Amino acid sequence: MDKGDILKEFGKNLRAERNRAGLSQEQLAEKIGVSYGQVVGTIERGETNTSLSVIVAIMDALDLHFEKLFDRNKFNRKI
Repeated sequence: MDKGDILKEFGKNLRAERNRAGLSQEQLAEKIGVSYGQVVGTIERGETNTSLSVIVAIMDALDLHFEKLFDRNKFNRKI
């Protein structure tokens, strides 16, 4: 799995968890302190390699454990 695949897989998991929480991209953006919902959209589409601080903010906003956004078996290689 290459870096792009990892970003897309993370984004897919994020979208599923955001939808499960009943939040729009804009609502999640507000909760994590980013300026607009498009940031969340680029993460969900795997178009950006976001910072760890944003990932932690997402996990806090959605009340998720790390494992919900990352399936370590799928990322079983060095980048």
